[in-house]
Amino acid sequence: METPHVLAIPYPAQGHAIPLLELAQRLAQHGFKVTFVNSEFNHKRVMNTLDEDNVGNHVNLVSIPDGLEPWEDRNDLGKLTASTLEVMLGKLEELIEKINATDNNKINCIIADGCQGWTFEVAEKMGIRRGPFYPAAAALWALGFSIPQLIADGIIDSYGTPVKSQMIQLSPAMPSMNTENFPRMCLQNENTKNILFGLNTRTIRAVKFADWLICNSSYELEPAAFSLFPNFLPIGPLLPSNRLGKSIGQFWPEDSTCLEWLDQQPARSVIYVAFGSFTVFDQIQFQELAMGLELSNRPFLWEVRPDITEEVNDSYPTGFKERVATRGRMVGWAPQDKVLGHPSVACFLSHCGWNSTIEGASNGIPFLCWPYSGDQFFNQSYICDVWKIGLWFNRDESGIIRKDEINSKVEQLLADEVLKARALHLKEVTAETVKEGDCSSNNFNNFIEWLKE
Repeated sequence: METPHVLAIPYPAQGHAIPLLELAQRLAQHGFKVTFVNSEFNHKRVMNTLDEDNVGNHVNLVSIPDGLEPWEDRNDLGKLTASTLEVMLGKLEELIEKINATDNNKINCIIADGCQGWTFEVAEKMGIRRGPFYPAAAALWALGFSIPQLIADGIIDSYGTPVKSQMIQLSPAMPSMNTENFPRMCLQNENTKNILFGLNTRTIRAVKFADWLICNSSYELEPAAFSLFPNFLPIGPLLPSNRLGKSIGQFWPEDSTCLEWLDQQPARSVIYVAFGSFTVFDQIQFQELAMGLELSNRPFLWEVRPDITEEVNDSYPTGFKERVATRGRMVGWAPQDKVLGHPSVACFLSHCGWNSTIEGASNGIPFLCWPYSGDQFFNQSYICDVWKIGLWFNRDESGIIRKDEINSKVEQLLADEVLKARALHLKEVTAETVKEGDCSSNNFNNFIEWLKE
């Protein structure tokens, strides 16, 4: 019997690559051969962060061009999406043909990001089975599948733009969504909005009739979303700690020395601050955040990417580094899975990306929510309104979160024993779902059996 050979392809962004690569490693553990396809730009970044062959013998990291020049902005989603459709589709087909011509184990399934519907057009053309994987909250996938009904109900127009600002619910049991915070509305460029809406519509058509719709979530985290769309099958949370492995796929080298620094801090004392790979601050907001952390008079570990501010120069307040030297640690990119599992971490000041959300929840860490764009506002609703394991910040009349507000919410959160107890309970609940015999584990095992057919 031939070894099943899966081709996995993420949307070319950090938060999408990591969970799909985690899934790829799990498939490799079950004896599958996996070809993992990044864009050339991201492939180079991932390879530069690997210090050893730690992806296993059955995960082959390869790349295809994305159609952009090396210096072009990959955060420009309109450019990235347009080039994906023009270039990557053809290159992916060429790659599969090359593999199938030279490898005894031919590709028999494409597992691609739920935002990459075009890959399933290639799969259908080439007679390959499809397994769409959604790395974000199932509720956001449900939002995409609900677009025809939202248009029919007059909530959005045919271009995906909300008719008016209002709160809606996809079902009575699901959290409310503000139409102003629909993922496409966080973009400034109208052309980019239209491109992404068109891509989403195309994607939903492509994945709607796939054999499996798997996602990085669990029934316990999002019961209402799975009741609304029972064909969504959760196999998460997909965390390296659940397989006793190491997280890989980072676009920036991790600074693991911060773990030694955490070892020196008291239990449940450190504020961990991280905003993912896309968040960008202006000078005023960055300095207010720095001064808020200083004002808290607590130890903090702050992940500060080189491109986290609009300015390229040193954006810290004058003398800040010297004043916080004994209790503050700034790193370019942290090994987040290990940081959130460290006993010295007290809370997580987060942008509320889905990876960060489930990592924090799975470790029993309470949140201070600072969403920036996309699905992060909805994830904040889960954290604060549904699970009730976090607090959100108020902005002033100019839209800035001030230092006093940051300090106040830190004090409020760390004094709330009921909230912290709920966070620890959610940790126990999420741990159960991935155990053998529970829902996510059963779904994953059934998916494995389907791939072997």
